[in-house]
Amino acid sequence: MLMKLVIATPLYPPEIGGPATYARALEEGLPGKGIEVELVKFSEVRHLPKLVRHIAYFMRVRRALRRADAVLALDPVSVGLPACVAARVCRKPLVVKVVGDYAWEQGRQRFGVTATLDEFVKMKRVPRAVSFLRGVQTHVASRAARVIVPSEYLKDIVAAWGIPREKLSVIYNAVPLERAGDVPEAVAKLPRPLVVTAGRLVPWKHMDGVIDAVAALRAQGVNASLAVVGEGPERARLTARASDALGSAYVFTGTLPHADTLAVLAATDAFVLNSSYEGLSHLLIEALALGAPTIATRVGGNPEVLTDGEDGLLIPAGDTAALTAALARVLANEPLRTRLSARAKASAERFSLDAMLTATVALLTHVGHSMSHMGS
Repeated sequence: MLMKLVIATPLYPPEIGGPATYARALEEGLPGKGIEVELVKFSEVRHLPKLVRHIAYFMRVRRALRRADAVLALDPVSVGLPACVAARVCRKPLVVKVVGDYAWEQGRQRFGVTATLDEFVKMKRVPRAVSFLRGVQTHVASRAARVIVPSEYLKDIVAAWGIPREKLSVIYNAVPLERAGDVPEAVAKLPRPLVVTAGRLVPWKHMDGVIDAVAALRAQGVNASLAVVGEGPERARLTARASDALGSAYVFTGTLPHADTLAVLAATDAFVLNSSYEGLSHLLIEALALGAPTIATRVGGNPEVLTDGEDGLLIPAGDTAALTAALARVLANEPLRTRLSARAKASAERFSLDAMLTATVALLTHVGHSMSHMGS
């Protein structure tokens, strides 16, 4: 019998981000594997006032779930809490996907938390608002029949919330590549070699370290330039820093269409992911698939994606000197760039759409069978 699944998603194309890409991949791929899908998109209620939007979203999920067998929430807070309540009301199983620690992210951006994620999950005392968000995500994960995480690193993080490990399933995200778009003219005009970094402009991405590393290269006589793809609350500060450090040898593109982001990654001489936290970075996998010579920090899920010296280079987080040295090594050594590029493309094949869909179907089927046995 065909299983019917409700997917509660915080983002959906043309919105950008991992959940948007993942939601569409499930919507398009699961029906071919025996699971009928109905999406409930948070974007449809986002225009409403805060509390009202979550109540309205709960009602939409509940309505869809009445004619379905289970609900998959693609985060544990914004859509996770309404989906959790709807699942309980409808007596249907809940599966939650956790791609990061929302309480920690909000704490870093809004509530003065300075700890790393690994430190944060061990902290007992945190700001009240952060404690509330921590309680919500832990409650939703504890209520779920299964929790999907995209890396072994995030499995350890969610286990630190107090969620039993046997409830946690690692399923690597699929990162299918669409056709690359166009490199923005401002990026194309930058002098070579071109260093690219991309992501949300938030503190833990440490874009300032990339700016400083490129500035250090220029001080050494390497006429490198920098393209920063992405938007976020740190843009004004980072733009001022780049202006002081790099003169005219930089561009902040803001948010680009995904295809154009891929075009910039494909055009780079070195791609840098300098964050102090990553669950499982889609951008990192896309950079590998495009054959971009890649330098990433040895944090979170990055070492599960990239093997140091094989398909990229790993450096310690927060070490601008190490980043500068790695960039100098990659940019000065064409045979190294060629080798890294070739091996990166082969490495990225691990993150195939079929592998992700097959593992997801197996998990959902298991949850459905377990719940039907409990009800019989």
